[in-house]
Amino acid sequence: MNDETTSLPVPFNDLGRGTELLRPQIDEAIARVLSSGWYVLGPEHNSFEAELADYLGVRHAVGVGNGTDALQLALSALGVTAGDTVLTAANAGGYTSTAARSLGAVPVFADVDPSSLLLTVETISAALEVLPSRPRVIVVTHLFGAVADIHSIVDWAHSRDILVVEDCAQSLGAMAGDVRAGSVADVSTTSFYPTKNLGALGDGGAVFTSDDDVADVLRQLRQYGWESKYRTTRSGGRNSRLDELQAAILRAKLPHLDRWSDRRREIHLSYEQSIGAGGRMVNRANPGFVGHLAVLDVNDRERAQSILAERGIRSDIHYPISDHKQPIAAGGSIVPLPVTDAATERILSVPLFPELTAVEVARVSAALAEI
Repeated sequence: MNDETTSLPVPFNDLGRGTELLRPQIDEAIARVLSSGWYVLGPEHNSFEAELADYLGVRHAVGVGNGTDALQLALSALGVTAGDTVLTAANAGGYTSTAARSLGAVPVFADVDPSSLLLTVETISAALEVLPSRPRVIVVTHLFGAVADIHSIVDWAHSRDILVVEDCAQSLGAMAGDVRAGSVADVSTTSFYPTKNLGALGDGGAVFTSDDDVADVLRQLRQYGWESKYRTTRSGGRNSRLDELQAAILRAKLPHLDRWSDRRREIHLSYEQSIGAGGRMVNRANPGFVGHLAVLDVNDRERAQSILAERGIRSDIHYPISDHKQPIAAGGSIVPLPVTDAATERILSVPLFPELTAVEVARVSAALAEI
C-alpha cells in the first residue's frame, strides 16, 4: 500500500465507480431511448419488466415510480384500506409505515430476532397475542440484504388468512431456499434507488406477483386507475410509472447483479473473519445474503465509530430511529420491542459496495479487528 492510497478516506459508498465501469453499456442504453422517441411505458420498460420477472421466477413485474410507491400500490392491490392494520418490523427505515399511512391504514409492529434482526414466525406470533385485531397484511422486509424465513412466515400467515408482502429493496437477487426472494409471498416489492444493489440513475421501483388478477390491478393503479386510456374504473389510482430511460439503464445493469452480489459477499466474508471480540457481523456470507449493507452489532458504538473515523473509514447507522419512536408515531408501539430498541443503540454500518478496492477492504478489515 502506498501512502496516498492508505491516507485517502474509504467512502461509505461511491456510485460513480460503478457507473464509470458500465459507462459504455449505459451510454448505449440512453442512446437507444433518445433515438426511439418513446419515453414512458415503451419497449425498454416492457422488456425490463419481462427480464426482471424471468430473473425472479414470477409471472409479473410491474414497474413503478419508486420503492415507496411500490409498497403502497402492493398494499392497495391486496385490498388494504383506511382503518386496516399492517404488521411489519420497526427497524427497517419506515418505508412500510409511510406506505400504510398513505392509505389511511395503521402500521403496527412486531419485534425481530436478536441474531438476524429480521421478523420470524415467533416474533410475529408474539405480536398477535398482544394486538387487539388481526392485521390484514404482514410486510416482511429482507433487511440489509439478508432473507427472512419467508416460506415459514407465508405458511403461518396464510393458515390465518393473512396476506404477506416481501420488501426486497435491500435483497434483490438473494435466494430464499431454492427460489429467489420476492417470489414467495402474495406480492413483493423493490426499489431502484441509486444505492440499491440494482440501482437506477434516479428513482424507480417495481412490484412482483404471479397472480394475474393482482397484476392487472397494479397496472391500473400505477396509471390513474385506468382500465384503458382515459377510462378510469378503479379508485386509488395514481401516476407512478418507471420511465423509459431508467428502465433501459436497469436493463444494462441487471445481467451484472449476481456478479456484484458475489463480490459483496466476498467483501463481507473478509469483515466476518476480521471483526474483534467487541462486536459481530449481523449477517453471514451465503446465498441468502446479497450484502446490501455490512452491519455490525457492537458493544460500544461510540468507540467503534471512533476507531473507524481515525482510520478514514466512513460509517453510518441503519437505522437510528425505529418506526415506533418517530415523532409521527406519538402512541409508540402496543407490542413491546426490546430487541428493536436495543439494536438501535448498537448497530453500525461500514462500507460495502462491489467497487471497493482490495486495499480499502483490507483497511476496513484491519479496523474491525480492533473493535
